[in-house]
Amino acid sequence: MESIHLAVKTRDMTGKKVKALRAEGLIPAELYGHGVENVHLSVPAKEFNKVFKTAGSSTMITLDLGHEKRPAMIHDVLRDNVRDDILHVDFYQVRLDEKITAHVPLEFVGESAAVKEKQAVITKAISEIEVEALPQDVPHTLTVDLALLDDLNKSIYVKDIVVPKGVEIQIDGESVVATAQEPAKEEEVVAEAAPMDVADIKVESEEKKAERDAAKAAGEAKAE
Repeated sequence: MESIHLAVKTRDMTGKKVKALRAEGLIPAELYGHGVENVHLSVPAKEFNKVFKTAGSSTMITLDLGHEKRPAMIHDVLRDNVRDDILHVDFYQVRLDEKITAHVPLEFVGESAAVKEKQAVITKAISEIEVEALPQDVPHTLTVDLALLDDLNKSIYVKDIVVPKGVEIQIDGESVVATAQEPAKEEEVVAEAAPMDVADIKVESEEKKAERDAAKAAGEAKAE
């Protein structure tokens, strides 16, 4: 993948004054890193949105700061809860000779025979995986081939994912990524009414009549 560049500038405005930057279509940002002095930056919102869509938070980008080239990762993006506009960005400067950990999203591709032939339902257990690698080697996504799910109750595990050279997965290889489950069955339970015996009704009625008659007789005797 070609290096992704983003032009940034230093800024003097801080605090509440950054609203003026946003009004000009700029996003206030901060660059920091291990052994790196913090730098206040501004970045064009339109250009940042393009880069963020491509790189996400797992792909290294190059910040063009004047004549300097700073390798960095998009570490944090703060958004407005109502308008969803980006309010602030944190960049983390990395060293090309030092490994980092990053969460890489999974991309599900291919067609499952279990779905096509047996109407299975694919359940995805995880959507991203933590990896360790040199910044320039961290992949943008990791591919999960659903074609491996060729039968019901079959699963794809982390160990089944092919990773590029130099990339180490940081979670258990036996962790389930996706499973082809049996389709849910709609069970129609029809309650059959028990046949009613007319004789039972007659007996019940006669018993109740006898009880009433006995109670009536007892009441009359008491009255006398």
